[in-house]
Amino acid sequence: MDFSELFKLSGLLGRFSPDGKCLASCVQYRLVVRDANTLQILQLYTCLDQIQYIEWSSDSLFILCAMYKRGIVQVWSLEQPDWHCKIDEGSAGLVASCWSPDGRHILNTTEFHLRITVWSLCTKSVSYIKYPKACQQGIAFTRDGRYMAVAERRDCKDFISIFVCSDWQLLRHFDTETQDLFGIEWAPNGCVLAVWDTCLEYKILLYSLDGRLLSTYRAYEWSLGVKSIAWSPSSQFLAIGSYDEKVRILNHVTWKKITEFEHPATIANKRTIVYKEVEKSPSVETERLSFPPTRALASSLFSTQSKYDISQVPVSLHYVKPVADRANPKMGIGMLAFSPDNCFLATKNDNIPNAVWIWDIQKLKLFVVLEQLCAIQSFQWDPRQPRLAVCTGNSRVYLWSPAGCVAVQVPVEGDFQIVSLSWRSSGDSMALLSKDNFCVCYLEREEV
Repeated sequence: MDFSELFKLSGLLGRFSPDGKCLASCVQYRLVVRDANTLQILQLYTCLDQIQYIEWSSDSLFILCAMYKRGIVQVWSLEQPDWHCKIDEGSAGLVASCWSPDGRHILNTTEFHLRITVWSLCTKSVSYIKYPKACQQGIAFTRDGRYMAVAERRDCKDFISIFVCSDWQLLRHFDTETQDLFGIEWAPNGCVLAVWDTCLEYKILLYSLDGRLLSTYRAYEWSLGVKSIAWSPSSQFLAIGSYDEKVRILNHVTWKKITEFEHPATIANKRTIVYKEVEKSPSVETERLSFPPTRALASSLFSTQSKYDISQVPVSLHYVKPVADRANPKMGIGMLAFSPDNCFLATKNDNIPNAVWIWDIQKLKLFVVLEQLCAIQSFQWDPRQPRLAVCTGNSRVYLWSPAGCVAVQVPVEGDFQIVSLSWRSSGDSMALLSKDNFCVCYLEREEV
């Protein structure tokens, strides 16, 4: 495993291109595009203000940079560095910006969610979508890029509009049986749209492409409800993470619950493997000590190494009691992700912030728990194989695969706290991001 040097970064804005050939990063108002293999700078673009969001087009030929404070989006071309485009929303303001799946239209959401403006880079035409709802996830595209669903709010009711992405014509418009719609997400096969309600109302609605209500799922009432959802890559399962610290799995035939995964503070099952991260300080021979110590010796004196031990069950995990009288309590299933081969589901229960739970989806059982020393900041699956990367806000990256578990220290001087990571599409490297810097970690390709 090799690591690059550290590069400057602002706003956690570091993204691999979809084709995996380039890596874009931002430093204040500058956009830097590097070759993903050599990290040589290919292009350097200067924006009009500090960049707050970046996104690659699906074909990796354009990059969108949004400056929400100024209400401006700038678009840069990798093929023609002299060409550029500036979209100014003016007094309407800007709160969100994204690409359409064809990579030739930009969707801007104005302040107060008054409308979504669809700008065409090819014809310079503009379309408007009225009444978009201000919610966590209000726009969703099908994986094949043919359809877009938009959550809307008008006359104190929630609606969904489905548009054809090729000409932005309205295909379907229907109201939803939600109190206060919170998010929408298409199944990977594009046949079913999951709609979930505010956390005050436990409700998941499943709609077909033509707007028919296929099923409604409610696990319980009178308590905080849905916190997160994830579709399996095969579209066969919908995992729902709830505030009651459970994940419920629905099947795609009847849309009924087939199982639920609990996240207790004590792991008692003998068949569950619990990897516990332990730190140890390196031993230094006293004869080698000099004063003042050499730089290499000083860094080795104060550095700690980390490794995994397999714990004997039963194991008690570090449990945090949520503060009941605060908004957005740290409780329930905050993170969910299926592995690309559909075999595993990784989850995080916010009441147990230091643990990642990995479930075997074929057997519908808990397989592994990783117990870290610090709280989990982020985890992400390798796009090519069942390999999970985890970061916990220190200078280590943790990798789990069915073969085992490893903790790797990033060999950098100074403070490098990894709070986010993203895989390259080929699965042979990943970007490790801290608040001010990033580096690239190169992994040997494993044969699956």
